[in-house]
Amino acid sequence: MIRLAALVLLLCVSAAQAAERRKETYDGNAYTLGEVPPAEEQLRLFLWDSDDLLYGHFGSIDRALRQQGKQLGFAMNAGMYHEDRAPVGHYIEQGQQQRRVISSAGPGNFGLLPNGILCLRESRADVFETSAYLAQNPQCYGATQSGPMLVIDGELHPRFLRGSDSLNIRNGVGVTANGDRMWMVISDQVVNFHHFARFFRDYLETPNALYFDGRVSRLHAPE
Repeated sequence: MIRLAALVLLLCVSAAQAAERRKETYDGNAYTLGEVPPAEEQLRLFLWDSDDLLYGHFGSIDRALRQQGKQLGFAMNAGMYHEDRAPVGHYIEQGQQQRRVISSAGPGNFGLLPNGILCLRESRADVFETSAYLAQNPQCYGATQSGPMLVIDGELHPRFLRGSDSLNIRNGVGVTANGDRMWMVISDQVVNFHHFARFFRDYLETPNALYFDGRVSRLHAPE
């Protein structure tokens, strides 16, 4: 059976099982992460099924994949959505744009500019700050917009405070500069934005990283 490791809104990875899942501790806080080489894995976003019904849960995706002889592997929620589960921002699934880019500031974490977009391309994954994404117009077969950015070209988001008491379970994604390695990360305990961002920049050394969500953050790793 083909095995898919995935990011979800839903995101997925595949058959070669090159994705590595492990635990890491940084500055007193624990994290679970999946390290994925996009050239060796099948990365996908999932939101609606073939009948335009929301998957809603990892189990629903896994059942659909099993009918195709595949299996959901490492997966996590990959963005922010409204109460009806429609994406808050830009969303592309299997090459089809379903939501446009939102570039204006707004309420909540999503609107805390700069925010960003995860772009899945053939054999690579990239995290773009939203204005850079619009300027470069990359051709993504999958994309999901969220916010805020955690790391922008090696710098922490300017609004993050080291001593902030805004603590949550948080998840996000970071990539290497050449897009050959991607990390899907969830905190095992509550952390603030500053600490979460430093895990990507200082521990994983990712030049760009994007926050996905807090409180509702979930991870699927059957192994």
